[in-house]
Amino acid sequence: MTAKRFALTAGEPAGIGPDLCLLLAAQAQPHPLIVISSHSLLKERAVRLALDVDLILVTPPTFPDHPAPAGSLYVWDTPLGATVVEGQLDRLNAGFVLQTLTRAAEGCVDGVFAGMITAPVHKGVINEAGIGFSGHTEFLADLTHTEQVVMMLASGNLRVALVTTHLPLRAVAEAITAERLERVTRILHADLQSKFGLPHPRILVCGLNPHAGESGHLGREEIDIIEPTLERLRGEGMDLRGPLPADTLFTPKYLEHCDAVLAMYHDQGLPVLKYKGFGAAVNITLGLPIIRTSVDHGTALDLAGTGHIDTGSLRVALNTAYQMAETHP
Repeated sequence: MTAKRFALTAGEPAGIGPDLCLLLAAQAQPHPLIVISSHSLLKERAVRLALDVDLILVTPPTFPDHPAPAGSLYVWDTPLGATVVEGQLDRLNAGFVLQTLTRAAEGCVDGVFAGMITAPVHKGVINEAGIGFSGHTEFLADLTHTEQVVMMLASGNLRVALVTTHLPLRAVAEAITAERLERVTRILHADLQSKFGLPHPRILVCGLNPHAGESGHLGREEIDIIEPTLERLRGEGMDLRGPLPADTLFTPKYLEHCDAVLAMYHDQGLPVLKYKGFGAAVNITLGLPIIRTSVDHGTALDLAGTGHIDTGSLRVALNTAYQMAETHP
């Protein structure tokens, strides 16, 4: 039986992504894990952090089928565009960052990897390089020719998926259409079944407006769009409750009886989840033909090379990808 092999992209080279990868080497992983980054960058950062890590160069198609020993990392060397200085962004390395993502995603599509885990990237510097980039989620959707993807964050037993992601608040209401809501709900429901092993997922759905519109007095999106869409999907057997006011939905009374929450926009659901488990949460992209998880934090440029970082979120992202791969065919 072929081993389940995973790819880990080290993210923005001037941030803490390389540090996180190196710190992982202290303990052996349960699966072969291939770090996609610059070998020279990891070597220099290990010296900076005073870490004795054996960086084992590997190349396709002869990737190892057994985990690296404790104290070592498998590295698929990817060339930098410019020398890296910790904490200093350089647009010349934007192409390098996207190349690591492309290698990981294409490896997943081809079956070389069972899943990919991503350290944080810096969207701004990639855009400054003249490359249109709004985030991992959208990039991977384009690369895999996926029409609709869904961002979901999880911490412990709380999962929060989003109908809209990186939009200005003034654009959110227009983006909440029956078509989008139906597509997102179907993806969330299907992936909870296929990638999380939940045969009958229970989903709580937030309203868009305060008090879920208060019977139309605070907005009609709930009446005109959200409730009719949910009712139609309930008719197909989906266990959907809502639309519920977001300010009361995130309480034990509701959460103890659900498998996921569907929020209408980014800052409606994620502040609650990050308050509950920042540093121990995972970002999951649903709807892709591949498994992708990520950390719940940014590049932390000021901490790069200092050693004062926590690997908790990356470890959760790794373990989540491993668990999903066991469920996903």
